[in-house]
Amino acid sequence: MRDTFIDPSAANFQAFKDLPRDTPINMLNLLRYRERAEYPAGHEHAGKGWSGRRAYQEYGITSGPIFRKLGGQILWRGRFETIVTGPEDESWDDGFIAQYPNAGAFFAMIKDPDYQRAVINRTAALIDSRLVRFAPDEAGEGFG
Repeated sequence: MRDTFIDPSAANFQAFKDLPRDTPINMLNLLRYRERAEYPAGHEHAGKGWSGRRAYQEYGITSGPIFRKLGGQILWRGRFETIVTGPEDESWDDGFIAQYPNAGAFFAMIKDPDYQRAVINRTAALIDSRLVRFAPDEAGEGFG
């Protein structure tokens, strides 16, 4: 079985923190949901039998106001269909690109106490994920 990732490693998060904090950032999110969300015993949503997708929707409901308050917006979202170039055994359920006005807004979001309470839904929902930071660039008609 290949490695799965829900939270950043210390080294990856440090690399993120070492990048400029005052420029806009785009975060590519790739998501693979658990069949059934896995909440800690005693959590208010434990035992509800939610799917991973439903738990992630709850994460969006509870974290969305914080994301928007800090100037975040979703630039693109889509449903996975197939890998064209890449590992044949890799698949995702959903993907989206979240834009933040700057890395400071991202840090403010993850430090927000309401966000920290909401993130348990994300953790319960996902079996694997990727979060990749990009610097926005000019759109155009060609690939280069």
